[in-house]
Amino acid sequence: MSPDVRLIVILDPAALGDRAVEAARAAEAGGATILQLRMKDSAGGDMLRWTERLVAALRIPVWVNDRADVAWLAGAAGIHLGADDLPPDRVRARAPRPLAIGVSVGTPDEAARARSHHVDYWSLGSVFATGSKPDAGAAIGVKGFAALAARAPAGMPLVAIGGITAERASEVCRAGARGVAVIRAVLGAPDVERAARAIRDAVDAAVPAG
Repeated sequence: MSPDVRLIVILDPAALGDRAVEAARAAEAGGATILQLRMKDSAGGDMLRWTERLVAALRIPVWVNDRADVAWLAGAAGIHLGADDLPPDRVRARAPRPLAIGVSVGTPDEAARARSHHVDYWSLGSVFATGSKPDAGAAIGVKGFAALAARAPAGMPLVAIGGITAERASEVCRAGARGVAVIRAVLGAPDVERAARAIRDAVDAAVPAG
């Protein structure tokens, strides 16, 4: 069964401090369907502790960015891998329990490599310019998103990432996205739950049910 990718909220506790769990719960209340933990510069032990806290605090699936070992140990539902991370098929083959896998795709070459692996979703972007992810590369735009989407296997859930807002969520969903991944548009908002609800509503209105 494919993961529910309608609204992936990406959280870095370093940016939120003591508010991190509270913000994650607010995002869940607003309609987030996955919470992805992204701690690029943190030690594995810190990531493990945060993942375990979030798994215990939330009802929605918690995913871990990059670190398959942390995902396994903490009981996370999935792992998101970048183009330069571990090969998805090797991660899946050696996982001690079922672990969903998503991958980042930002170029035609990355799309070609992604097609050779069995994964659960593709995250395409950065669609729009973003300050939340310095290594995101140049924005590909909605046309670039659609071009990469056309290279995906039939039925692959596609997620748009990078500069997504409620208004832009409708646009990328019309271009083929089944969901969106956000950081600042939700976690940087004064009212996290309300911001998440606005984006989730936009996705639900644009993506056919089922």
